[in-house]
Amino acid sequence: MNDRKGTGMDDRTEGSMKQTGGSMKEGAGKLLGDEKMKREGQTDKAEGKLQNTWGGIKDKAREVTGSDDR
Repeated sequence: MNDRKGTGMDDRTEGSMKQTGGSMKEGAGKLLGDEKMKREGQTDKAEGKLQNTWGGIKDKAREVTGSDDR
């Protein structure tokens, strides 16, 4: 994983932002009748959800181990 220590961005935040952007892109694709854009938005949403989940797992691991390494 990328080392973002000190940047203020974690996987959960980035994942949520990617999900939101994906939803917007998917909606725009539907509105414009652009299937490629719609599929890209769906893919972005799925990637964001996975990234958010991964961030939650890492947060839980830090909580259990008492570690604060990002």
